[in-house]
Amino acid sequence: MNDTSEHAFSEGRIPASRLEGRVAFQCAGTDKAKSATRKLIASYGNAELENAKVVVALGGDGCMLETQHRILGLNIPVYGMNCGSVGFLMNEFREDNLLDRLSVAQATTVHPLRMRAHSADGVMHDGLAINEVSLLREARQAAKIQIRVDGKIRLPELICDGVLVSTPAGSTAYNLSAHGPIVPLDSHLLPLTPISAFRPRRWRGALLPGKAEVVFDILERDKRPVAAVADYTEVRDVVRVEVREDRSVALTMLFDPDHGLSERIIAEQFTA
Repeated sequence: MNDTSEHAFSEGRIPASRLEGRVAFQCAGTDKAKSATRKLIASYGNAELENAKVVVALGGDGCMLETQHRILGLNIPVYGMNCGSVGFLMNEFREDNLLDRLSVAQATTVHPLRMRAHSADGVMHDGLAINEVSLLREARQAAKIQIRVDGKIRLPELICDGVLVSTPAGSTAYNLSAHGPIVPLDSHLLPLTPISAFRPRRWRGALLPGKAEVVFDILERDKRPVAAVADYTEVRDVVRVEVREDRSVALTMLFDPDHGLSERIIAEQFTA
């Protein structure tokens, strides 16, 4: 993700007093998240999205991603509070002093991946991914996928359960579970990681420049169907998938001081 940056929200700081009535809340569907949201709304109100200065998302990382997709184009930062099982992109949940926390929060701006997936019926499907774009086999047989980078065939045939391209922000998610590398936010690198590769058995993936375009062509697609997923967009029976960073889209996440996303990504590399 080129030009991914982390900076003080205070550079354009909005005093806590000016955030009163300008915070919108979004929450996951769990009882815990709903209960927490009701308490916060009772204390701070709930602005309409078009009038909000900040959106507060309550849930897990999935709630953060869903909220970012929901507000695309509104240019509103999102501050997450963890009320779910996974909270890598979230801050600690506390009811008190929310406006003060928002006024001193650190902002991380990220650019998502854009997926263009061509399905067997001739339709082109467009999707954005904050974490990763993944290709996954649909049936019992392994997928066969050809990989091109910037127009050059780099892997004529990958036999696998799947393959993914991750953003730096998403490198600690599915990419890490698939044994891909964690990369810093400002690395300008995109991990390309196989999922249970069978041939070439020793291929562990690659680190690509942030500006690279990756094209996946599905081989033997009638016998070995493949689905493509970009966060919440899933396309079945794809024949070709094109992935690249979309720098025209900027998403902002807010974090408590000293607990920003860059620090979390670094710290994750030193956990057992």
